[in-house]
Amino acid sequence: MFSQFAQDQLQWLPEIGIGYYPVTDAPYDAAYFEKYQQMSGTNIGLTLNAARVKLVNKYTRGEVLDIGIGSGVFLGRKNPTFGYDINPVAVEWLKRNMLYREPWEGAESMTFWDSLEHIHDPTPYLQGCREYAFVSCPIYESAEHILCSKHYRKDEHCWYWTEEGLCRFMSYFGFELVEHNLMETEIGREDIGTFVFKRTL
Repeated sequence: MFSQFAQDQLQWLPEIGIGYYPVTDAPYDAAYFEKYQQMSGTNIGLTLNAARVKLVNKYTRGEVLDIGIGSGVFLGRKNPTFGYDINPVAVEWLKRNMLYREPWEGAESMTFWDSLEHIHDPTPYLQGCREYAFVSCPIYESAEHILCSKHYRKDEHCWYWTEEGLCRFMSYFGFELVEHNLMETEIGREDIGTFVFKRTL
């Protein structure tokens, strides 16, 4: 009976700080890609990308695979950077610029800027990440916080975490936290945490 109630609903596990919503339809198309291209040119967008590049360069100057490229602006990083996306328009853009790579091919490090929460099963992605995983995502305090948050998006976000919940989630994939900051919230975004995880297994 409970499984019938839970079907197509947010499922929140307060003891571990992890929630899941079974997204079935997502708006990944030309309009979605264009929206992020427009956002990348704003003051917040430019400052955000500079902060992300600086954070990644703090830990590695090596090869990085950006998962879910948004506008593609992060791929302008000077060091070797490639991208992967499921939006057909973004995929075409990546291939046209010879920047496309499948995550299961592996990479030294991967970035998940506003993307990890969109991925139903990140196992094949994270298995290919050999050193660092950089994650920015909404962080919640409770189920009530999720339900009143602008980040509660039933057409996009599968995963919902507290800070501790995200660290627990990443530990399942063999990563430990090495840095957590609020740089994106300080730049002007709401309830966004930024995390650096290092592979331990």
